[in-house]
Amino acid sequence: MTVVYEATKPTWYHSPGRRLALVIGAPAIAQLLGSAFNIWYNSVYVQPLLTPGQLSVFWLTVIGFNAIIYPMGMGLWIWSVLALKGPLTQVSRQQAIAPERLLRARQRTINLPWWGITIAGSLWFLCIPVFLLTLVLAPGSLNPQLFWDLPISFTLSALIATTHSFFAIELLVQKLLYPVLFQDVQPYRIPGTFPLSLRWRGLVLAFCGSICPISSLLLLMLAPHACTLKDTWFAITVGSLGIIFSLTSTWMVGQLVVEPIRELQRVAMAVASENLQIRINSLHADEFGSLIEEVNHMIDELQEKQVLQETFGRHVGERAAVHILQRDPSLGGIEQELTVLFADLRNFTQRCATQPPQEIVTLLNLFLTEMVEIVEQRYGGMVNKFLGDGFMALFGVGDAANGHPTQATAAGLEMLHSLKTINQHLADQGQAPLEMGIGIHTGMAVVGSIGSSRRLEYTAIGDTVNVAARVESLTKEVGEPLLLTVQTQQALSTHFVTEPLPPQFVKGQPKALKVFRLVHPLPQSEVTGL
Repeated sequence: MTVVYEATKPTWYHSPGRRLALVIGAPAIAQLLGSAFNIWYNSVYVQPLLTPGQLSVFWLTVIGFNAIIYPMGMGLWIWSVLALKGPLTQVSRQQAIAPERLLRARQRTINLPWWGITIAGSLWFLCIPVFLLTLVLAPGSLNPQLFWDLPISFTLSALIATTHSFFAIELLVQKLLYPVLFQDVQPYRIPGTFPLSLRWRGLVLAFCGSICPISSLLLLMLAPHACTLKDTWFAITVGSLGIIFSLTSTWMVGQLVVEPIRELQRVAMAVASENLQIRINSLHADEFGSLIEEVNHMIDELQEKQVLQETFGRHVGERAAVHILQRDPSLGGIEQELTVLFADLRNFTQRCATQPPQEIVTLLNLFLTEMVEIVEQRYGGMVNKFLGDGFMALFGVGDAANGHPTQATAAGLEMLHSLKTINQHLADQGQAPLEMGIGIHTGMAVVGSIGSSRRLEYTAIGDTVNVAARVESLTKEVGEPLLLTVQTQQALSTHFVTEPLPPQFVKGQPKALKVFRLVHPLPQSEVTGL
C-alpha cells in the first residue's frame, strides 16, 4: 500500500535539496562559537602550561583531529540528514511512498536534533582523552593543571555548542521538513520519537544560557591561575558569551514555544468572535501538538453544532432553536403554556385546478416566505408545520415570558396587512386575490419530539393545538379573517379591542367555544411596535 500527498507551496527553498542543506548548516554557528570559546580558553590557560615540545604535539593533535575526526563526524551528520532526501522528494512531487518508509522518515525527522547533538557532543568529549593522551605521550613532564583546564575547556565548549545546536536544528526541521512530511498527522502521534518536552526545554534553556556561563566563572575562581589580568578578560569574555547565548537561546525557544502560544491565543479570540472557519496549522512534536489538535477538534465540533443549530433553525426558527437547545437539549417533551396560530388560504384548492402548477408553487412560496418572515423574525414565533396552503405557528416555545398571546395576535394582524400587499401584486398581474383565515388559541401543550426511533418530528401536541385548528376553520363560517379564543383574548394587552361572537360548537369539543374578533384593528405602525 502506498500513500500520495499534496504538493507543498513553492518557496525559494522549496526543493528538498535546499531544505536539507539548510538543516545541515543549522548547527554551524553554534559549533563555531563553541570552537571560538575553546580556542580562547586554550590560548589563555592551556598554552602557557605546555613546554615547546608539548605545544608542538598539541597543535599537531589539533590539526589531525580537525583533519580526520571532525570530517568523519560531519560526514555522519550529513548522511543522517540526506537520508531524508528520497522520502522528502517523493512527498514533494506527489509520488507514491510506502507507509513504512514514510514512518521511518518521520521518526528520523523528529529525532534529528538528537542525532545532531549526539554526533557533535561525542566529538567534543572525545577531545578530552585524545588530547590528554597525546600530551602524556609528549616529551617532558606534564603540568598537573592540564588535567583540570583541558576537561573544563572541552566540556564547557561542548555544552554551549550542543545545546544551541539542538534548538537550531529543531527550529529549522520544524519550519522546513514538518510541513512536507506531516501533512495528514501531527508529529506528536509518531511512535518511536523523543521530542524535547516543554519542561526539559526550559531546563536546557536555563542550563545553556545561565548555568554554563556561571559554572565556567566558578571554575575559573576555583582553578589556580597566576595571571589575574587574563582571568579578568576571561571572565568578561565568558560573561559576554553567556549574554549572547541567553539571547539567542531565548529567541529560538520563543519561536518554538511563544509563537504557538500566540497562535493559540489568536485562534481563541477568533472563535470567541464566532469565526469557526479558523484553524491552527502549526505542527509540533511536543505537548503543543496534542493541544493544537484538540483545539482544532473543538472548533470542528463547534462548527458541527453550529450547522446543526442552523439546520434545526430552518425547521423551527433560529430564535426558537436556540431556546429549545438550551432548555431541552435532548429534544424530549416539555409541557408549557403557549399560543398556537393556524393560518390557511381559502379556496386555494380551486385555484390549483385552474392555474399551472409552476404558478401555484411560485405564489405559494411568495405567500409563505412573507408569512414566515413575520412570524419568526418580527414576532419570535415558530412556524412548526406547513400544511399545504397553510401552516401552524407556535408562540412562547422555550420562552418563559407571558407575552406570547399578544405576539401571536400582532403577528396575525400584520399577516393580514401583508396579504393586502400580495393581493395588490396579484391584481397588477391580472390574478384573483388571496383570502386567509387565522385562528389563535392559548393553552397548555406538550412540546417535543414525537415519532419512531428512525424518524422524529419536533412539534406541539394536545387539545390546545386541536382547538386552534378548529378556530381557524370557524373563520369561514363566521366571515371573519381572524378569530381568538377567550383564553387568548384574556391574556392580550390593552392595545387590542375585541368583540365577542356567539359561542361556536366545533368538532371534538363538548362545549361551545367563546370566540372573539378584533374591533378597529390597530394601525400598522402600532402593530409592528408590539
